Amino acid sequence: MTVASPCVNVCRISTITGWCEGCYRTIDEIRVWRRLDDDGKQTILEHVEDRRRDIRAGRVVPAGAAR
Repeated sequence: MTVASPCVNVCRISTITGWCEGCYRTIDEIRVWRRLDDDGKQTILEHVEDRRRDIRAGRVVPAGAAR
């Protein structure tokens, strides 16, 4: 199985969350994506989904906060 990148070509890092506004990954997650195995990529996608839910629910997590 190959895990596809969540990139949607909207590459802007939010100064509030520290996440890409398009794919909800951090700079570090974007940087290592190609080197990760599918399990590592799946873990990031789980974090991405949590972040999307937080944004939709109005729970903005400031950059540097645990997530």
